[in-house]
Amino acid sequence: MMPHLQQLSGAVTKNLFLKDKKKKGLFLVSARHDRQVNLNDLAKKLGVGSGNLRFADEVAMLEKLKVGQGCATALALLFDQDQSVQCVLDRDLVEGGHHMVYFHPMTNAATVGLRPHDLLRFLKETGHEPILQSFE
Repeated sequence: MMPHLQQLSGAVTKNLFLKDKKKKGLFLVSARHDRQVNLNDLAKKLGVGSGNLRFADEVAMLEKLKVGQGCATALALLFDQDQSVQCVLDRDLVEGGHHMVYFHPMTNAATVGLRPHDLLRFLKETGHEPILQSFE
């Protein structure tokens, strides 16, 4: 984690833009930065089959989220107007008692904080009902 983020009170996120290799479904996974995200386990939980989740390429990321590699963020779901990207949230981000949840605002050169209920409201306003998953 970046040194300036270590002093923040709340949950700092990491974001993964993934695709289902067989059905071509897209997923944006937002988890606490210190969580392990096992792609095989997550694929099973999402019903896409073990071994079928892969990192999506930058072309898909630019097309759907309007951000480049290294800049994936739940805030970019604003640009997924056909709701073809499913949002997967670490359950701890919204149920873990965090005062703030921190994301990159379309660039990895900055970080912004949202209260968990504001994050959920934003996602619902963009048509992305999050799938809550537990990551350990």
